[in-house]
Amino acid sequence: MVLTPGPNMMYLVSRSIGQGRRAGLVSLAGTGVGFVVYLLMANLGLAVVFVAVPWLFIGLKSAGVAYLAHLAWQALRPGGRGVFEVSDLPKDSPARLFSMGLITNLLNPKAAIMYLTLIPQFIDADRGHRFAQGMTLGTLQITVSMIVNASIIVAAGSVAQLFTRSPTWALWQRRVTGSLLGGVAIVLAREVPARARV
Repeated sequence: MVLTPGPNMMYLVSRSIGQGRRAGLVSLAGTGVGFVVYLLMANLGLAVVFVAVPWLFIGLKSAGVAYLAHLAWQALRPGGRGVFEVSDLPKDSPARLFSMGLITNLLNPKAAIMYLTLIPQFIDADRGHRFAQGMTLGTLQITVSMIVNASIIVAAGSVAQLFTRSPTWALWQRRVTGSLLGGVAIVLAREVPARARV
């Protein structure tokens, strides 16, 4: 799931390309704090709220599907832009980079869906300590996400130069990214009517 392009990756790559690797890493710190917020909310019982109020859960999933479909369209439409295509962004302060990384992640439907619906599926009630299990799984996810995204940030400039020199690579990257996002949107759309299970 971390390797699937989404809002976090697009934001981090754009910052790394537009303002340098340091800006990308500061933004990544913000997204990491966003993951911790989701982890704590999910493990302190927010997932139960979505079970008790199914329409709220369905609304979240519907919003996530719509957002992923929008991102897929932006990548696949004629004249669309790929994740690694350079675009001009204003230079921002470290505090703004951090806060934008945090906000991007808190509004990221992929992160919300993962913490509130996916991770609880792997908690085994028979093993006890549900809170500890949830925290362990979430911490593992955060660690993997930070390592993968940091690697992408470091490589973003080189990859962007490759796509700048080779429009064919850029086109295929957009097609693959758009197709992956569209596929995830379709899979989630089929599950929207389903009730949350914890």
